[in-house]
Amino acid sequence: MSEFDSGLRVRRAARVIVLDPMGRALMFRFDVPGRPPFWVTAGGECEPDESFEDAARRELMEETGIAADPGPQIARTTPEFITVEGEPVQADERYFIVRVDGAEIDTAGHTELEQKLMTQHRWFALEELSSWHELVFPENLGDLIASHIAT
Repeated sequence: MSEFDSGLRVRRAARVIVLDPMGRALMFRFDVPGRPPFWVTAGGECEPDESFEDAARRELMEETGIAADPGPQIARTTPEFITVEGEPVQADERYFIVRVDGAEIDTAGHTELEQKLMTQHRWFALEELSSWHELVFPENLGDLIASHIAT
């Protein structure tokens, strides 16, 4: 028996929590027609046979222009959702944290679809994540970050 029995395609994805020197998290706003806007971390679907770590490294470079080692996996979520292309999926998402020295990012590597739907990016203070007026995924992101940056 599979870990995922929803009957949906399992969408393997790497998510990268990028933290600036002030401890703020980089988030991207998606504006998908017919859906409320939502914010997510950098990241995306793994290529076939690509490890989560390699996907995290690739997605980080493509979406932010940052070349960095994603470090160890810090969390996993398995939500069911509808992709921006309209496909219902069972996700297997792995989260990594990357700390950067500055807040500058380069979005020139965005795909055509990302250019169309990823309309904004901004750095969020952790306390903003739980009270933001638009959807933030995962919903417990602020707590997740806080539990992994505590010294």
